[in-house]
Amino acid sequence: MNKKNMIIRAVAMVFAAVQVDASSAKDVVWFDGESPVTYSLPKKSDLVVFTAVNMFVSDMEAVTGMKAEASAEKKAKIRIVELDKAASGVRKRLSDAGVPVADIERKNDGFHISVIDGQITVVGGNGRGTAYGILELSRMAGVSPWIWWGDVVPEHRKRLVVDSGFSTTQGASVEYRGIFLNDEDWTTRPWSYGTYEPGKFGEIGPKTYKRIFQLLLRMRANAIWPGMHTGTTAFFKIAGAKAMADSCGIVIGTSHCEPLLRNNVDEWDAKKRGAFNYISNRQAVQDYWIERLKEVKGSQGGNMFTIGMRGIHDGSMEGVKTMKEKFDALQTVIDDQQDLLDKYIGSLSKQIQVFVPYKEVLQIYEKGLKVPEYVTLMWCDDNYGYMTRLSNAEEQKRSGGGGVYYHLSYWGRPHDYMWLATTQPGLIYNEMRAAYDHNVRKIWIVNVHDPKVAGYDLELFLDMAWNINCVSASTVGEHYKAWLCRQFGTDAGMRLFPAMHEFYRLCGERRPEFMGWSQVELDKKTYNRGLSPVSNTQFSISEFGGELDRYLERYAEVGRVVKEVEAVIRPELRDAYFAAIKYPVLAAGAHAEKILEAQRARSFANGSTLKDMFENNGRIYTACAKSQRAYQEIRRLTEFYNEKMSSGKWRRSMNMRPRDLPVFGAPSLPTLLSDTEVAEWLDKGGKDNRRHDIDTDGCIVRNAVEYHSATPGAEAVQMLGHSMNAVALPEKGELTYNFTTEKDGNAVLRIALIPTQPNDKGDLRFSVSVDNETGESFSLKEPFRSERWKQNVLRGQALREVELKGLKAGNHVLRIKAETPHIIVDQWMIDNKPDRKFYLFPVN
Repeated sequence: MNKKNMIIRAVAMVFAAVQVDASSAKDVVWFDGESPVTYSLPKKSDLVVFTAVNMFVSDMEAVTGMKAEASAEKKAKIRIVELDKAASGVRKRLSDAGVPVADIERKNDGFHISVIDGQITVVGGNGRGTAYGILELSRMAGVSPWIWWGDVVPEHRKRLVVDSGFSTTQGASVEYRGIFLNDEDWTTRPWSYGTYEPGKFGEIGPKTYKRIFQLLLRMRANAIWPGMHTGTTAFFKIAGAKAMADSCGIVIGTSHCEPLLRNNVDEWDAKKRGAFNYISNRQAVQDYWIERLKEVKGSQGGNMFTIGMRGIHDGSMEGVKTMKEKFDALQTVIDDQQDLLDKYIGSLSKQIQVFVPYKEVLQIYEKGLKVPEYVTLMWCDDNYGYMTRLSNAEEQKRSGGGGVYYHLSYWGRPHDYMWLATTQPGLIYNEMRAAYDHNVRKIWIVNVHDPKVAGYDLELFLDMAWNINCVSASTVGEHYKAWLCRQFGTDAGMRLFPAMHEFYRLCGERRPEFMGWSQVELDKKTYNRGLSPVSNTQFSISEFGGELDRYLERYAEVGRVVKEVEAVIRPELRDAYFAAIKYPVLAAGAHAEKILEAQRARSFANGSTLKDMFENNGRIYTACAKSQRAYQEIRRLTEFYNEKMSSGKWRRSMNMRPRDLPVFGAPSLPTLLSDTEVAEWLDKGGKDNRRHDIDTDGCIVRNAVEYHSATPGAEAVQMLGHSMNAVALPEKGELTYNFTTEKDGNAVLRIALIPTQPNDKGDLRFSVSVDNETGESFSLKEPFRSERWKQNVLRGQALREVELKGLKAGNHVLRIKAETPHIIVDQWMIDNKPDRKFYLFPVN
């Protein structure tokens, strides 16, 4: 099988879950190029099924040029059945025909598709499952879930066929799967009220929510926490929004700080209701909650009730100070909320209830807070993708199960990341797989500021929630490659993958938003708005052959490939390609150039009065010209995204300077050049084609995956870490490396690990030894928001050092051993210059 066919097969396996009995297979035609696709649908079906059918009808028009049409059951090419609405006779006939009825019903939102007597039959266990089955046919016809949000126009087909032996049965690995639309202030919100459905400031309107719900439906998700930031109109104030969610089978929930479906920021009126204080104003707070409970009872899409209490917009709970006061108050709140839910909604054990032990609430919970056994415990990452806690052995037994609240974007310290979506796929895989293996399988919610920007990362998260086995540590790259091929065609996807793999490495080494080496939420007395200014990065101009230039060259090479591949993209996909590939790659590359060339210019403008003072002028001007050009390039790309891409459909949706943080501003330069001067200096000194290859300068450097031996259970995780192949170790797992030194002397061993968290109340430890000497043990556990934790998440690595005194010339053995679970080794190096200043380990 050639490589192209292997990728086509991977696309089918990952994104269609096709199973075919090839021994008896023959083509069953469901579109012949002349007559429209036909389907039959019982009138007695859930609302979400009709929504999915309407989407399918539109999809078929996009693929075939003809809308699908309803037909009599016996004449239709496609028959649709919703089991929980079907008569016993229908169920029996399906079972007799080989449909695994009982298996479908056991699954979460399960469905089955097969060919029965020449007719494609879609059988869903419930409304959502049936809807997913219908939209699976859209996928099989070549329709991407991103047909609207990503402008991924499907290829026109003159014929649609399926093998007569085709069969697939699917169901969700995680019961409730969805997004938290958060930090929407600079993207989704202004686009909604300013472009897509012009309206009042702050409104994310019902048409926008309908589009979001349809995207979730296409990605087999079933839950959302709507936007709730200051300035955003509360979801329940938007006429028709909840009905729209119900029509798409979407469960509405609220974030950790919004109990019982209330948006406190926009809905609690202190002038009318008094303080949001359960101690002094209990009845008013309860009345406020009761209003919403009465409103949502019986809604078809479903409700997800967050319990507990915080202050307005995630502040500390009002009216309590000591830990005992906080504990007692929170326990009272939870107990009272159970009474309210039981009275106004119904049987407590049948409701979706969520308790989120987040921030200081986790400390209260761990002091013995009594959370009802049927309530889901939802665990959080550290806002940067590293899970901080998972269910222990006892918590895994709870009928309410466990949940995850994960981040693909974030507003807060040490620094926001709300421009691009660049979380490494391997990190998403590793942390979500660990969650699932800890029986955290009830609810997965992921924080996104804009679903369009979240793109592949969002789909990977939801793919895993749907089918946890759709990807493994060794196939993360294949999953992404298959996605690229599905979105842009096999040829383009194959050519793009190596470049986009490198793009994820570059962003893993430093997110674009973190390139300023600046921080947020600092002391406002010291820093304006609490924001530190852009400062010099740790990238060295001179070390290891010029790592600063090499970083820029790598970005430039990725950009070159992206521009080159655009030539093979179908013209109708150019806008989709720009949004998902070209903009993030070229804008991130220009951003790095803006920052690093400004640093170079400042390094030459050093006040020297030596003989190089005049030579440096040219270097300063050239670096300034490159930095200014890069900044203008970001502006140009962003303007194209907003004003010209897709004929202005996405106007106001891309903001190149969210929160106006210093890192996004014009470069800090020793001098500013006019446009004419920029062009002149680029012409004079801007065409240096030298390559800055790695010079290890005597260092011994390895990626963790380059081990000599590994104990059973060690597993390389693709697309994770600076190495893009970091090695996860089980408890007591060990990696060994052979290395040779050329001369005697002192050295320092630096070890880089993924900055994971213990996931329990314990520690996170590993040890290092050389030549069977007594090993040195390290803890990776860091207090939340400590300075070292901040540096870890900004770098994407946790660094530890060991002094190697009197290391003899000759052969040696290095051992790295995990003393606890969740140790992931990325890279290591031995350096005879312990005070060397650099950023990246010099290894390919």
